[in-house]
Amino acid sequence: MRWDIFCRVIDNFGDVGVCWRLCAQLAERGEQVRLWLDDPQALTWMAPGALEGHWPGVEVLHWSTPLVPGMADGLPPADVWIEAFGCEPPTECIDALADRVAAGQSAPVWINLEYLSAEPYVERSHRLPSPVMSGPLRNAPGGLTKWFFYPGFTERTGGLLREPDLQQRQATFDAAVWLQSLGLPPARHRVSLFCYEPAALPHVLRQAAQAPLSVDWLVTPGRAWQATQAAPAGQLHALPLLNQRDFDHLLWACNLNFVRGEDSLVRALWAGQPFVWQIYPQHDNAHHAKLEAFLGWLQAPASLRAFHLAWNGIGSQPAVWPEPGELDDWRACVQAARARLLAQPDLCTQLLGFVAGKR
Repeated sequence: MRWDIFCRVIDNFGDVGVCWRLCAQLAERGEQVRLWLDDPQALTWMAPGALEGHWPGVEVLHWSTPLVPGMADGLPPADVWIEAFGCEPPTECIDALADRVAAGQSAPVWINLEYLSAEPYVERSHRLPSPVMSGPLRNAPGGLTKWFFYPGFTERTGGLLREPDLQQRQATFDAAVWLQSLGLPPARHRVSLFCYEPAALPHVLRQAAQAPLSVDWLVTPGRAWQATQAAPAGQLHALPLLNQRDFDHLLWACNLNFVRGEDSLVRALWAGQPFVWQIYPQHDNAHHAKLEAFLGWLQAPASLRAFHLAWNGIGSQPAVWPEPGELDDWRACVQAARARLLAQPDLCTQLLGFVAGKR
């Protein structure tokens, strides 16, 4: 089948990360994918070669506004449309689809791929229909329907993106060799830092510097590295921009991972190492309930829950650097959660099955 995946870059490239992983996994299963992207620059380091057409099965199209004249009409029709995170497909694509439907051609299976959450509404809303009631497709013969598809952490959701060979790659991964390839020291206690600018960061860096076990911080470029420069402490190592596979390697190589957003949260779960998640803050504090729901699903021990709340600026208690025994508890919690997830179908498999049932 041919898939059109529409993605607008809102902030920080997490949306691109999710969409690219989906594109790559669909292509590996023999599907043909077009990724419509309004800001493709992140793919130059996230998926080298993608913009030059060196990724079999995936074509990246620049979603300009307006589109290049005739672009929407000159492409073979897709069997599936995925609008990622509620973005509306380009007006020109909707107009072209309206013309095809009016001429008696079939419409694609149209899916709204939503944000990841552990909140109860996800199970209730997953796979629900949404009739198209506005725009040039509102009067389509027989009516058109979008379908909500929610990633999630339970069997009643769409699952998480997971490559079929993930466990095999992890089993053969050599952290020492990978670290050496980046010129990084083989420290005993490695912590990755991928964050926004948490207010607790200076305090956490100072605590870690005073911990009995020396900490080497592997810091991602951009906002995380800039945040550490305001109050540097301990051994800080600046990382280069990493492609998606090497970002996974970073998480596998560390004893503790600080992650942010959606894509890196999922990768931290698959890594099976202790992690702390900085959730994307929302002005109405809706992220507080979202974080609490996730920690509940995770069955987080009290110390891990408290650290998450402090790291995300929720409540008045400071973050407390974990003792070795607490870190072991965090690891056991994450590995138990990973085992639950591995028993469930992955997102790509579920999408393929859902589309097959609608065609």
